[in-house]
Amino acid sequence: MQIQTKLPKVGTTIFTVMSQLALEHKAVNLGQGFPDFETPANLREALTRAMDDGRNQYAPMSGIPRLREQIALQVERLYRRRISADTEVTVTSGATEAIFAAVACAIHPGDDVIVLDPCYDCYEPAIALAGGRAVHVPLALPNFSVEWQRVRDAITPKTRMIIVNSPHNPSGAIFSQADLDALAEIATGHGLLVISDEVYEHIVFDGAVHMSASRKPELAERSFVISSFGKTWHCTGWKVGYCVAPKLLTAEFRKVHQYLTFCTFHPAQCAFAEVMEKDVLHAQDLAAFYQAKRDRFRELLAGSRFRLPAVPGGYFQLADYSAIRDTDDLNFCEWMVREAGVAAIPVSAFYETAPAAKLVRFCFAKNEDTLQAAAERLCNL
Repeated sequence: MQIQTKLPKVGTTIFTVMSQLALEHKAVNLGQGFPDFETPANLREALTRAMDDGRNQYAPMSGIPRLREQIALQVERLYRRRISADTEVTVTSGATEAIFAAVACAIHPGDDVIVLDPCYDCYEPAIALAGGRAVHVPLALPNFSVEWQRVRDAITPKTRMIIVNSPHNPSGAIFSQADLDALAEIATGHGLLVISDEVYEHIVFDGAVHMSASRKPELAERSFVISSFGKTWHCTGWKVGYCVAPKLLTAEFRKVHQYLTFCTFHPAQCAFAEVMEKDVLHAQDLAAFYQAKRDRFRELLAGSRFRLPAVPGGYFQLADYSAIRDTDDLNFCEWMVREAGVAAIPVSAFYETAPAAKLVRFCFAKNEDTLQAAAERLCNL
């Protein structure tokens, strides 16, 4: 039997490949972006209570009302935008599902979608499966800033959507007010829809403010704003996220969502609703929590031969290895697993056409012991 693949450019993801190499070589895994410390106790206890209380069957398709209300309150508290929990908030099985549903509901065969390289690897497959075409616009090195004139130049009559991500994975770059203004001007001027991937929305450093698409009314009115409980509450394996979008977009979004996963892990929804009602400080304190980890990891690597660009947000540290080895980033990562016992992700994996920069991505969402063990090995390279 033969089958014509719909995703000819897709194989096993680099995250799976590097994690498998880390297992084989008993390496410290700073590749895949997940914490190696425990989920907060109050959240685990709330999950257990929800299961013991019988919340083990299907949840409502759009998410339980109690959780959607908490999401709406958070959006109002953080971004001063009042939204309807009933018609503008949908709980999803992770941010990846939300991104897929947003693309699937809005993109038709022949549509173009602008993505900013480097970008997370789930964007282009979702576009391809919808029959669209990803148009890659590179971010400007070394700061991974958006050159908005290049975005304007990439727009054609076929352009339907742009996908943005702040704080940015893999670089940690964040949007400024000027970026938000430029995005709004372009989207409204050209009639574009926007997917704003904001899964690291609470992890912005050095006193900066997260520039959510929800902050700007004319932008919010045409945006799918997507976030992740897994990133905020250290439980990536629960796969719970959400999408905030205006009523018209939400109605189309839910048409896809109901046939994609229908609903999301019910006990977890109950648990998140409970902790959000009682523990507003967790999200507020997250930036300081991860800033301490960022600063500690950079301190530990100060004696290494890596050059470390600034990290304005998120929980990834890029590292320039050009002083260590003259090879491409994939070969360097494979060599580093074997020789140093540390796994990272090559930044070229986030590009359609990667530049010559020699960069790898480390995740510092790890325990102190993990960071120390990795840094000791890396400083010996």
